[in-house]
Amino acid sequence: MQNLNGFDLPPDEFRELGHHVVDWIADYLRDIRHYPVVSRIEPGSLIDLLPHSAPDSPEPMNAILADFERQIIPAITHWNHPRFHAYFSVSASAPGILAEMLTAALNVNGMLWKSCPAATELEQVTLDWLRQWLGLPPQFGIIYDTASISTMHAVAAAREQADPASRLEGAAKNHTVYFSEQAHSSVEKSAISIGIGQQNTRKIGLDDQFRMRPELLEAAIAQDVAAGKKPVCIVAAIGTTATTSVDPVPVIADIARRYNCWLHVDAAYAGPAAIVAELRHHFEGWERADSIVLNPHKWLATPIDCSVFYTRKPDILKRAFSLVPDYLKTQEDSKVVNYMDYGVQLGRRFRSLKLWFVMRAFGREKLAAMIREHVRLAQLFAGWVAGDRRFEVSSPVPFSLVNFRLKSTDSANVELMNRVNESGVAFLSPVVLNGKTCLRVAIGDIKTTEADLEATWQAIQAAAA
Repeated sequence: MQNLNGFDLPPDEFRELGHHVVDWIADYLRDIRHYPVVSRIEPGSLIDLLPHSAPDSPEPMNAILADFERQIIPAITHWNHPRFHAYFSVSASAPGILAEMLTAALNVNGMLWKSCPAATELEQVTLDWLRQWLGLPPQFGIIYDTASISTMHAVAAAREQADPASRLEGAAKNHTVYFSEQAHSSVEKSAISIGIGQQNTRKIGLDDQFRMRPELLEAAIAQDVAAGKKPVCIVAAIGTTATTSVDPVPVIADIARRYNCWLHVDAAYAGPAAIVAELRHHFEGWERADSIVLNPHKWLATPIDCSVFYTRKPDILKRAFSLVPDYLKTQEDSKVVNYMDYGVQLGRRFRSLKLWFVMRAFGREKLAAMIREHVRLAQLFAGWVAGDRRFEVSSPVPFSLVNFRLKSTDSANVELMNRVNESGVAFLSPVVLNGKTCLRVAIGDIKTTEADLEATWQAIQAAAA
C-alpha cells in the first residue's frame, strides 16, 4: 500500500516554493504600476495557448509557476492596480492576503459550530466589531460571498415574513418588490431567482440627484395593494452602483413600516464609509432597516470575497433557510450559531479570518483615513473635470466615484474611454445617465495616490486631444 503522505509536496519543497510565491506577491504589489491595468490579449488567445487536456503525469511546480507568469499574468486585468477605476475596487491589502494564505492552509468548512468553532465564533466577534464601527445597534451578522447573494437572502427573508407558507408551497404570484431605477441588477435577479418573477418587480423613478422618489414608491405600493398584490420588500440604496446616490432611507423606512414591507438597504460599496465620522450623515435611518449589506472587499482592503449581511430579524432568515438532516445534527445545536441555517450554502469558507486580520492590522483610524483620502481624491478629480471646458461632471460626488463626460457625442466618449483603456494607464467604464454616455472614475484601491489620479487625468486629456 502506498503512503498517502507521499502524494503531496514534501514540507521542505513546499517551504522553498512558498518563499518564492511570497516573494513574487511582494514584488507584484510593489511593482503593480508597471503592469497595464487592462489585459491586452485577444479573446480566446489564452485558450489557444493552453493544452487542450490535463497532464497524466505530474509536472514540476517550477514549470507551473513559470507558466503562471508567462501565460496567465498577460491575461489578467489587474483589479489590485491603483488606477483600476472602471468598477468599485476590490483591493487586497497585504494583511488580507496573508490571511487568505492561512485560510487555504487550514481549509476548514464553517457550516456548523462543531465543524469549526473558530470559524463560527470569530465571524460573530469580527462582525460585532464592525457593527460597532458602523454605528449600528446590536444585530445578527453573517458573511456571504458577494452582495448579490446577500440581497437574494434579504428578498427571500422578506417573502418568508410576508408569506411563511411559500416555503412549502412555492412562491405566490402576487408578491411585489420595489427598488429605484438606480438599484443594482442583483435586486431584480433576486426576485427572479426565488420565484417572485421579474414582472412583479417595480422600478421607482428618480429625482434630479438620482435618488428614489418616496412619493412614487408609495403610489406604486398603493396601486399594487388595490390590485390585490402583496408588497413584500423594498430595497433602498446608500451608494448606488451608477452614481453612488443615497436614497432617502428615513422616509422609505416609514413607508415600509406602514405597509409591513421588509426594508433592505444596499450599501455594498458605500457601507464602509460609515466608519468615517463626517460621512455618517449619509447613513441616517439605515439602523431601521430589516437587513443591510456592505462589502469589506470593496472599501475595507479585504480580498474578495467578503460580503457582510446584518439583520434585525435573524429568526425570519433562519426560518426561510434552515433544513437540518440527521447527519448534521450535533449535541451543541441548542447553544450555538450554526451558520448553515441562515443561507442557501452549506459549505462556508473561513472568510472572517481575513477581515479580522485587516481590522486589527489597520485599526479603525487608518481605514477611516484611507476612505477619507479616497473621497478627497474624488473631489479633486471632479474639480479637474469642471476646470476643463471640454468636459462636464455628470452626477453628484458624495463618495469616491466621479461620473463625467466629454461635451460631445456618445460615440466620442466611448472612443475616448477605449483609448485610455488601450493605453494601459488606467481602466474606465461607461454609464448612461439622462440618456447620455458618461465615463466612470471610481477610486477605492488602498494604493491609489494623487499621482495615480494625475496620471489617469493626463491619459484622459491626451485621449481627448
